[in-house]
Amino acid sequence: MLKVDQTKAVKKIVAIASSTGGPKALQALIPLLPANLNAPVLIVQHMPAGFTEALAGRLNTLSQIAVKEAADGDIIVPGQAYLAKGGRHMQVARSGTRHLIRYTDEPPREGVRPCANYMYESLTGCDYDEVVCAVLTGMGADGTAGIRNLKEKKRVTVFAQNEATCAVYGMPRSIVLAGLAEKEITLENIAQEIIKNVGVI
Repeated sequence: MLKVDQTKAVKKIVAIASSTGGPKALQALIPLLPANLNAPVLIVQHMPAGFTEALAGRLNTLSQIAVKEAADGDIIVPGQAYLAKGGRHMQVARSGTRHLIRYTDEPPREGVRPCANYMYESLTGCDYDEVVCAVLTGMGADGTAGIRNLKEKKRVTVFAQNEATCAVYGMPRSIVLAGLAEKEITLENIAQEIIKNVGVI
């Protein structure tokens, strides 16, 4: 695995969006990430309130990397995955040199709450040098507008889950048609690309 030289370390963050078929996809992808991943991982899975805590617990049990349902005010640190609470929009806010999880109760967007577009757009104001995005199985186009806006402000690398492995090839298809995806690949390859891109501590 790629080791990171801390004297030249580039701050990166991983941001994942998923919807229909997402829980199964996340249970295939997240366990492939190492505990010492040199980046935080944000996850927006379209789910109603009351269901994401159990999903976070399941992912945490299966995975080397620590996974939790994100709480408002959580300090974002490398080697930790944060799953957005169902029924609320998760965003990233700066506080001095740190980044925190914040929630808003704005109306659904793209017909969903949480909406990944809000997460991606909130990262425009962060001081991460690069955002590594993965758009997984799901209906609709959530993620496309947010990543397009993010690319105007930040260095962004985008991976889309390939059609053959998607339960619903909607969100990844939208990313690909918009010309935003570097690669359209399997979940296993997405995990490998994330590790290769951000390295380990």
